[in-house]
Amino acid sequence: MTSKSRPRLPVNLIAVWLIVTSAWQVLAVAPIVANVQAKQREGSRMVDITYDVADPDSPTLTMYLKVSADGGVTWKGPVELVSGDVGRGIVPGAGKRLVWDAGKELPNQFGVKYRYRIGASDQWLGAPGMALIPAGPFQMGDIWTTGSEHTVTVSAFAMDKWEVSIELWESVRAWGNAHGYDLVAGGSFGANHPVHTVNWWDVLKWNNARSEKEGKVPAYYEDVAMTQVYRGGDKVPAGVEWDAGYRLPTEAEWEKAARGEVSGKFFPWGTDEISTELANYSASDKGKTMPIGSYGANRYGLYDMAGNVWEWTWDLYGDTGAYPSTAQTDPRGPSSSSSPRRVYRGGSWNAFHVYCRVGMRTSFGHPSDGIIGVSDIGFRSVLPPGQP
Repeated sequence: MTSKSRPRLPVNLIAVWLIVTSAWQVLAVAPIVANVQAKQREGSRMVDITYDVADPDSPTLTMYLKVSADGGVTWKGPVELVSGDVGRGIVPGAGKRLVWDAGKELPNQFGVKYRYRIGASDQWLGAPGMALIPAGPFQMGDIWTTGSEHTVTVSAFAMDKWEVSIELWESVRAWGNAHGYDLVAGGSFGANHPVHTVNWWDVLKWNNARSEKEGKVPAYYEDVAMTQVYRGGDKVPAGVEWDAGYRLPTEAEWEKAARGEVSGKFFPWGTDEISTELANYSASDKGKTMPIGSYGANRYGLYDMAGNVWEWTWDLYGDTGAYPSTAQTDPRGPSSSSSPRRVYRGGSWNAFHVYCRVGMRTSFGHPSDGIIGVSDIGFRSVLPPGQP
């Protein structure tokens, strides 16, 4: 698509620069955004934005808004507190309108000069509430991790922006148990908190139920031929359809997503420091989870990749507990191990800060964890490209 910038004079608290971009261009003709205008409402921190968008080969588009407070060095977003012609299903045309609530999105930032980026995408972006993690290499591990830092390349996928909440768990569970599943009730510290006290096997079955509920092909099967969907019992699936349906992330997918395009740093927000303002871990003294999205997102728009609850992954921990030392592409962990332990990542409300590192691997994680009152293990789902 084409891009253009238009400087604007300062209006009250906000000076506006407009950058029109598109991303994830995959079709023959990319979207074109033009005639962008932005103005802060007098006496408030609401920003009105208008634009035109055209795309001859896409009936609908996904429109998003990002903002930068440092001249475009870093970007926040897509921002959440924006309404109007934004998000999925936007029909191309003229006179589109957005309203961004800058005061609520970025409180207590007066006199800041923001830069705005409006994007149009005609690519698949996963299900609502998910963020697209682009394909590409990254450095997996850190200097404190057992094993070696090494280059890993992963294919594109979408990931839940938030840890799976108790509301989502119970909604899918109710549907699943009415359609042949044996899913357990999840635990939680309150409404909109992440689900906990669910074991690895139940999480796999729940992902299958989520897929079937939405008309997607399930990922996990009881047989190698993948004819019998995994719906009951505690068992490791004999077959996995990696390119279909919701599933747990691999350990590599989880770490790529958690790093948020930042390499060589310990934590998801791109630094080597952590504080109770950034995550919910033992020093926070909460004694429980916080509602999903209580802390800021990383550059991929993923919340709580450090702290709150540990998050299950697919991978076996392995006998050595060490990363490989060679470059890999789409690794899925050891194919076998003398122990059934599965890796979970990210730390929790009950964990020390060192366990919240994006490169940290846990040496515990029996698949039965969760049914014995473990209140600090949860998960989030991923979805491969091209799903309906």
